[in-house]
Amino acid sequence: MKKVAVAEMHVEDEMLTIGLLGGMSWQSTAEYYRIANEMVAQRLGGLHSARVVMASVDFAEIGVLQRAGQWDEAGRVLAEQARGLVAAGADMVLICTNTMHKVADQVAAAISVPLVHLADTTAEAVLAQGVGTVALLGTAFTMEQDFYRDRLASHGLEVLVPTEPERALVHRVIFEELCVGIIREESRQAYRDVIAGLVERGAQGVILGCTEIELLISQADSTVPVFPTTRLHIEAAVNRAMALAVA
Repeated sequence: MKKVAVAEMHVEDEMLTIGLLGGMSWQSTAEYYRIANEMVAQRLGGLHSARVVMASVDFAEIGVLQRAGQWDEAGRVLAEQARGLVAAGADMVLICTNTMHKVADQVAAAISVPLVHLADTTAEAVLAQGVGTVALLGTAFTMEQDFYRDRLASHGLEVLVPTEPERALVHRVIFEELCVGIIREESRQAYRDVIAGLVERGAQGVILGCTEIELLISQADSTVPVFPTTRLHIEAAVNRAMALAVA
């Protein structure tokens, strides 16, 4: 029994700690935590779980800053929270939302550990499947501003977004339904229709570029590959965290 305990402690010591900067919304942050622990348990077995520290902000306050265009202030808030994660022992930090990667550089500059960028991990997964043209679904901020699209394009991807009425629909469903835990079949069908239109325009894959969309849409809802950013993001972090533990 002593040998087992020593072996388990050794693995734990070698596993890095993941810092989750979440609460935007808590619905998707809960998925980050669940997936991280499931992945570690699957790989190590027994009672193993992920080493995680989390900061969960009040999304209502961040949402006010988003709508007012006060991105510098939002970045200051997230940077402060990220520093707290590092102080708590995080070896890396993940911003658990696509939209708030608009302030990723501000957060990264405030911490002494790596920021695992969601768009980078997503782009790597897209390219690994040989996809060059992708549709991007997300909040209006993510679909219409260039911070996220340009990051994907920097990897050589062509990015398509829905039409203006479709963008409004996608955005509304995220904030009025998914962020508060409402899943409606009518909204699922509406998203399917948006995806089908993007495929007709040449999309070879679909990036679910809002962490809540994975609560509504899966591969079964698309004729082309779907890239779930929440799962891809936390999987990249778990891979990094476990590099020593599974060596």
